Amino acid sequence: MTPIWAIGLMTGTVLDGNIDIALLRTDGETVAEFGAYTLAPYGGELRELLVETLDAARRWNFEGPEPAIFAGAEEALTRAQSEAVKAFVEAQGMEMADIGVVGFHGQSVLHRAPTRERIGATRQLGDGELMAQMLGTRVAYDFRSADVAAGGQGAPLSAIYHKALLAGLGAQGETAVLNLGGVANITWTDGQGALVAFDTGPANAPINDFVEAQGLGDMDRDGRLALAGTVDEARLARLLEHPYLSAPYPKSLDRFDFTAQMADGLGAADGAALLTAFTTSAVGKGLDLLSRRPDRLIVCGGGRRNPAIMAALPERARVEAVPAEAVGWRGDAIEAECFALLAVRVLRGLPISFPTTTGVPKPMTGGRLAG
Repeated sequence: MTPIWAIGLMTGTVLDGNIDIALLRTDGETVAEFGAYTLAPYGGELRELLVETLDAARRWNFEGPEPAIFAGAEEALTRAQSEAVKAFVEAQGMEMADIGVVGFHGQSVLHRAPTRERIGATRQLGDGELMAQMLGTRVAYDFRSADVAAGGQGAPLSAIYHKALLAGLGAQGETAVLNLGGVANITWTDGQGALVAFDTGPANAPINDFVEAQGLGDMDRDGRLALAGTVDEARLARLLEHPYLSAPYPKSLDRFDFTAQMADGLGAADGAALLTAFTTSAVGKGLDLLSRRPDRLIVCGGGRRNPAIMAALPERARVEAVPAEAVGWRGDAIEAECFALLAVRVLRGLPISFPTTTGVPKPMTGGRLAG
């Protein structure tokens, strides 16, 4: 297939108030050209609505009818992202007719991993049909549901894009990708066909929630609190006994599976230090599960901007850690770029999840196509 221009959209579970928009020319397997990237703020009112929606989702917990707030939040989110795409395309001097497909991830509001007794469940807000009508182009969306229905984890979906990026570096197993969003996940490939990905544990979400609960902002900016605090090593050791951390992959997490309550009773600095140490130690335990432990992590996602996390990774995870920019990648854009590539794979009917990434029985296509 001749590569086409695709747009990928992502809004993270940390609810930072931004829509990630990335333009990529791709055939769904390799990257022919990196286009523009931007962060488009969607405003405080929508963020507040999404916070309320996440609270409602946790109370719902897949029991009974969906909360009424979902419908309004889904429409508001879809319209905001559609308008952001229009403005983005216009800013590039392009028209929507130049865009072959939009990858619309939507907003994850609840995710439940499967167990031996039951399949998992997942819910992302995002009306692909409405977006396709508003934009006049094809929209790939609902990327996770088919995987979950087949018994998979539904996450992480970034593995196939990370594999394409690693192939561009000629990586042969010595390097893995670590994404630090609300949750942390890693992707590892041996360069010979093997592909492994899973959530290692929490990333920014508990730290952000803890800092916000302290009335000190929405994140540990520049890692200042954690760097000033002292880690309670005994408490950390107890937290690291959590069975998820040593469970075999594939495995995935919801944003709220590990919470700020891990730091209950601690002051702001010591609490941030503990949560940062836990996140990075959990990454190390995840690396221990791989058939070959990589020597280096390329770190993407917002967490790479936290000096406390980046300093703790060599100490706690016993691995060299470099930001995505050190190898020429756009660290902020990678998740959105991923959904641009996945959208083209949906167009082509190519698999987007795999037994060693989400635990599906066989490589699976997924996503729905509107327009």
